[in-house]
Amino acid sequence: MARQLRLSLHTPPCWDREAFAPSPTNVQALAALDAWPAWPEGRLALVGPAGTGKTHLARDWARRHGAVEIKATRRGGPPLDLASLRGLPLLVEDADRRAEGDLVDDEALFHLINMAGVDGGSLLLTGRLAPVAWEAAVPDLRSRLNALSVARIEEPDDIVLEAVLRRGFEAAGIRPSADLYPYLLARMPRSAPAALAAVAALDEAAIEQGREVTRALAVAVLDFGEDGEEEE
Repeated sequence: MARQLRLSLHTPPCWDREAFAPSPTNVQALAALDAWPAWPEGRLALVGPAGTGKTHLARDWARRHGAVEIKATRRGGPPLDLASLRGLPLLVEDADRRAEGDLVDDEALFHLINMAGVDGGSLLLTGRLAPVAWEAAVPDLRSRLNALSVARIEEPDDIVLEAVLRRGFEAAGIRPSADLYPYLLARMPRSAPAALAAVAALDEAAIEQGREVTRALAVAVLDFGEDGEEEE
């Protein structure tokens, strides 16, 4: 019953700018996105480590400006109707991982980049790596990627990691003790995936043991490679 109750409290993510945690690590990305539609040639690549807010910012930008998200143009599917997209703001997420799954192929991406800046159109791409490191089987695509303007989100600081933790706990319907955040931030690996892994481990342990999510539970459950701290 406790597990069913916890699952029923899970909430969908909110992509509004107001729910984003600004910090020195993402100030350049925020400024670049807010400069739209004055992007060089109507193009911008938003890059940064996993879990640091690329999707959050991209989807907020798309919502605010009515952008069309381009999701799938792989072989065997319907061709991309480029004419219908001319002059519109467009979004392609995970553009650096096009070979993984049903994502935009090289030829389609080449045409989308060329079309950006024409008749008021624009293109926002997201990826973990800078465009110069993206694979490109189409020769002309390589030069287009190398020329893209880049907005970078850096490795997360405490502001971002605490926001990731808070969103993770909120999505799971958990209200942790206030002293849990400084404890986790001082000890966990410095990445958003590590923060979410800590949330998941504490969620599972709290359900299995029938306990509240507290610092004491974290001491008992999470292994950060430290010795000497006893469970409270």
